[in-house]
Amino acid sequence: MGDDELADIRRRKLAEMQQQAALHQQEMERQQQYEAQIQMALMQILEPKARERLNTIKLTRPDFAKAVEQQLVLLAQNGRITSKITDDQLKVILKQVTPAKREFTIRRKG
Repeated sequence: MGDDELADIRRRKLAEMQQQAALHQQEMERQQQYEAQIQMALMQILEPKARERLNTIKLTRPDFAKAVEQQLVLLAQNGRITSKITDDQLKVILKQVTPAKREFTIRRKG
């Protein structure tokens, strides 16, 4: 391999890496815009105490909080939420959405 071929391979590899970095940056920007839109919608849907409760849940159970946020935004988009959700209403929604806990009893033989 000559120096020209190595330089050409390096240029192509560098261009490929730059393109991947640009795509990654675009994806990150899209994700941030989506998150910002959801937060704006939640500000319109939830009262401050309810939003605070949801943020606290997000710290401990981020996947669960994200699912609740998406459902609330979807309900608002479909027109099923007509007024702001209070903290008490959010508690009821969270109880309905939370999966039931299974209880296990262990019996020891003899």
